[in-house]
Amino acid sequence: MSDIFEQPWTLLIVAILVLFVILILRRIFPEKRHWWQLALPTFLIAAAFGLDFLVQTDSEKINTVINTMVEAIEEEDPDAIEQIISDNYRDSYHSTKEILIYYCRMKLSEPLVEKNIKRVLSIEISPPKTTATAIFTVRTVFDKQSYVYQNFKPIMLTKIKLDLRKGPGNNWLVSRVEILEIGGQTAKWRDIKQASW
Repeated sequence: MSDIFEQPWTLLIVAILVLFVILILRRIFPEKRHWWQLALPTFLIAAAFGLDFLVQTDSEKINTVINTMVEAIEEEDPDAIEQIISDNYRDSYHSTKEILIYYCRMKLSEPLVEKNIKRVLSIEISPPKTTATAIFTVRTVFDKQSYVYQNFKPIMLTKIKLDLRKGPGNNWLVSRVEILEIGGQTAKWRDIKQASW
């Protein structure tokens, strides 16, 4: 059923088709006209918007996780990051969730980011819809007081890959974060660590 809501316009298309069928039938059988016949497409349109508003798709949930991560870094809030990280987190540099969160707390304890602007490039949800991969870019404008701004550059474009798993309550959690590019150049976590960022 959630597949239907991945495309919110499906019910709208059905409503338009139902309207055409009703209009044709009302012309062929004028004696069978009733007011509620025209209300049916209106009900379907209302249902389409209502379901789109009430039901959050997996893609929308993953976008929410990405937004939470990007905003938490901007707001220097490691607690918000910790809430969206899976307990079995592991990446090419951090072997556990605890090590990643320790790194986040250390780096976000002083001014770092003024603004993050993200752009999601792709979200791929793998069957049976319990794992996903998202690739996005973040244009980071560093705080003028930050170490990065003063010693490296004021703005940086980073390409990131997230692996996600469905956790309790069908919420998506980040199980892996990998740096793919920094400033258009291939990069990894160790490149950031070696630069003392």
